[in-house]
Amino acid sequence: MKIRIWGCRGSLPSPGPEKNIFGGNTSCVQITHNKTCIILDGGSGIQRLGIGIDQSITKIDILLTHLHIDHIMGLGFFQPFYNPNITINIWGPSASKEGLQQRLRRYFSPPIFPVQLKELPSKPNIIEINSSQFEIDDFKITSEYVCHPGPTVGYRLQLGDTVFTYIPDHEPALGASDYPNNPEWTSGYSLAKDADLLIHDAQYKTSEYTSRVGWGHSSFADAVKFAELTKVKKMLLFHHDPLHTDETLKELFAEIYRDQHQKLELELAQEGNIYFLT
Repeated sequence: MKIRIWGCRGSLPSPGPEKNIFGGNTSCVQITHNKTCIILDGGSGIQRLGIGIDQSITKIDILLTHLHIDHIMGLGFFQPFYNPNITINIWGPSASKEGLQQRLRRYFSPPIFPVQLKELPSKPNIIEINSSQFEIDDFKITSEYVCHPGPTVGYRLQLGDTVFTYIPDHEPALGASDYPNNPEWTSGYSLAKDADLLIHDAQYKTSEYTSRVGWGHSSFADAVKFAELTKVKKMLLFHHDPLHTDETLKELFAEIYRDQHQKLELELAQEGNIYFLT
């Protein structure tokens, strides 16, 4: 499978010359394999993805982790929505009070956005999931609710023996009293266990996290602990804070990498980077 990062910034798009290396677009990751196109989240990065998408693709599956605005703000600008010849499926977490379609209509409606959901020429199919298992072409996919405000899921995508896990907004330290020593009670553990590649929330410095407990995001240190606990082969630190410049991220990474002594490959997620998993 081919994995490309179109946006890895958290909370708010934050373009600028001080962020040219890691990028300013919010969460959007594309997976392709043969004619399969899976898009994880519809942050601002999905706009550029839609412009350059392979014209031979006739079906697109968009997997939303949750409906916070930084993860759906680019949907209205995704050009394939306006092509009636493309089948688009939108998967996302169910909620107790409102269906996924009703919640998406809030975004696709004035005054937030001028085009209503029902007016999109592609007539997207809306599919609710929870802690589910389903298939998209050759991919076996598991979704599971994770620790983040509002209904939020992470995804485990398996192609043959290869596993890719995506948990961009996650606060595992909040859900376990003795984190990270109890896998059974650690949010997201079964999604990430033994994954070949894990994309995971790492928004805060440790000093920042202490005043933001309960906001739904991880510190660099807690993200690395999660990766060690789940024994993933490689982790991309994701969902960069909008206030963190390229230099800040490099400094944080150098510090955590220096303190990391386990057999774990770490990397800062970078907009435009491409990974191949076999």
